[in-house]
Amino acid sequence: MDQAQLNWITNFIWNIADDVLRDVFVRGKYRDVILPMTVLRRLDAVLEPTKKAG
Repeated sequence: MDQAQLNWITNFIWNIADDVLRDVFVRGKYRDVILPMTVLRRLDAVLEPTKKAG
């Protein structure tokens, strides 16, 4: 992944935070919400193949 792609993804995530989390969380606290959500989504993506087996 090059720097341009990383910047696009970062901006995309922050724009979602601005749209969804505005007035729910203080702007400085977004990272307290986004990081756990990102980790959970990544875990969900990694475990996707095992969902159908269970």
